[in-house]
Amino acid sequence: MPRTSTSPPGHRDTVRAPRREEGGQCAPGAPGFTWTGHPGHGPGAELLGGPRTALELGCAGGDRAAYLARAGVEVTALDSCADRIARARRRWGGTPGVLFVRAEARDHLTRAVTTYDAVYSALGAVRRTDPEELVPLAARRLTPGGTLALSRPEPADGHRPGAYGPGRWADLLGRGGFIDIDARVLPSPVPGGAGTLLVHARLPGHRTPPAGG
Repeated sequence: MPRTSTSPPGHRDTVRAPRREEGGQCAPGAPGFTWTGHPGHGPGAELLGGPRTALELGCAGGDRAAYLARAGVEVTALDSCADRIARARRRWGGTPGVLFVRAEARDHLTRAVTTYDAVYSALGAVRRTDPEELVPLAARRLTPGGTLALSRPEPADGHRPGAYGPGRWADLLGRGGFIDIDARVLPSPVPGGAGTLLVHARLPGHRTPPAGG
């Protein structure tokens, strides 16, 4: 299964734990961060490598964005669904450092001029965007050394358009100039349940912008 080291020399520190209130307790209602939809299963925000800024594609209720913001990351969180963005704003709109934006991932990645230390999608936009389009667009929005991390339910048929398995993701990211690629399926903690495809990689610290970028 394609996998390489994810701890390169000089890699940024991992995401800090959410800020704590007086007395050392996490703030009430503190959100969590999971890639699989099963609390406590699999890795967490450490896969992002300690970014200062991040872009989330498909934020749903906003829990992951709020988690990062409470850890000191400046987060822009997108979702194309008006109801989901409204819910995220109701729950976490007062959290410093997070901005919720109603936008389709492909459109935002195409039109934006801002770059981020991390671009990620957990069980979100990656299911609705062709990976051949998504990877180069995300690369253009990443700072040198930035991290791309994505998860989605394990494709039932890896030959369907866009339903890439780990090997195809690793090949695509390699062609896109990414290094330290890790593409794998995490088994479900529920017997008989579907696994989660988890992919993350980073750009080199110095790079030539992709053609058309």
